Amino acid sequence: MQLKRVVVTGAGAVSPFGVGKDILMDSLYRGASGTVTVPELKSIKGVRSHVAALVKGVDPGVIPRKYRRSMSKMSIYAVLACQEALREANIPAERISGGNMGICIGSTIDSIDTLQKFFEEYLAEKNMEQMRSTIFFQIMNHSCAFNVSQALGIEGRVIAPSAACSTGCQAVGIGYEMIAFGKQELMLCGGADEFHPLSTASFDIINAASAGYNDRPHKTPRPFDRDRDGIVCAEGSGILLLESMESARERGAVILAEVAGFATNSYPENIADPSAASMKSCMKRALSEAGINPSDIDYINAHATATIQGDIEEGRAIGEIFGEKTPVSSLKGHLGHTMAASGGLELIATIEMMRSNCIIPTLNLENPDELCKKINLTMKLENREIRFALKNNFALGGVNSSLILRRYEND
Repeated sequence: MQLKRVVVTGAGAVSPFGVGKDILMDSLYRGASGTVTVPELKSIKGVRSHVAALVKGVDPGVIPRKYRRSMSKMSIYAVLACQEALREANIPAERISGGNMGICIGSTIDSIDTLQKFFEEYLAEKNMEQMRSTIFFQIMNHSCAFNVSQALGIEGRVIAPSAACSTGCQAVGIGYEMIAFGKQELMLCGGADEFHPLSTASFDIINAASAGYNDRPHKTPRPFDRDRDGIVCAEGSGILLLESMESARERGAVILAEVAGFATNSYPENIADPSAASMKSCMKRALSEAGINPSDIDYINAHATATIQGDIEEGRAIGEIFGEKTPVSSLKGHLGHTMAASGGLELIATIEMMRSNCIIPTLNLENPDELCKKINLTMKLENREIRFALKNNFALGGVNSSLILRRYEND
């Protein structure tokens, strides 16, 4: 079966820097940090980490109330990101509503904030009389995906993967496969998440949340650095508009990049500990699907969340395949870990790096860990032509995803 070629024609971002791809990229190139001290975390007994990277500048009122009332924060983020992606791609209205466009957008978990508000009221009075009928729609597992469908009038496939930190990358990979196999012509793909103290607390319990920089939030997280001490939880949404090459060329669309290969696998031996061997297998499968060699990859955007073991295992896996030549950086130092949104947001940034021939270094990487130094860690802005880029996302539960992007050339 001849697979269709799949390209990216639009992108939308809601990040700790604000709404829009432009402010995201400007902040990344400037070396800005989205991490702040969160007073609410200080007030929770047993939580040592008091930092997070929170979205700012969002006006939910731009979404009509008839749609907005069924949305939690992360659905609002997803809709705004999708709207930006559609604008950039300049998709005609009939292509949006005619059934040729699908959705593949996931989150790590439903809206904890909405659940908390529900149970605070319910448990106090054991009374459902004051509950709004729309609350259920805010906590369904596919809330982001179906809210995007409702708000934008999309009639095609609606898919809502949930694979923790691997969700966004996996969603783009699934969307790529949908188009490659001719099941949809266009797909809005990515992830969204909203911050809740439980996210930080969950990582804190397993000693994976950053707690050593509460008084200096801009200095954490620190991917690959010897002084890293864990994840900084964050929120946002990153969305890519994927389209068949045939469709994009037919309508004269500006093509941002081509999806060249994708792989996802699992490591069933341990629910929390990462595995270099499993990561390595995932990356090698993506390379095989793309039909290229490790030497063809010009840049690797690492998952690298600044956990002690996670960075070591990913560094080991990258080193065993690519050696010390290929530049590697992580954007978690700027953004924190935006969870399900991380794959989408970091893919957007990777595409923009390809287009500008400039690699963004890892923020707060000052003294590389000796166990992470066998790869080419980017320490400053680096001008470099990027023809192929590899994006990694690895998740708790052992779900790995790797996606390869190719610079578009009119071939």
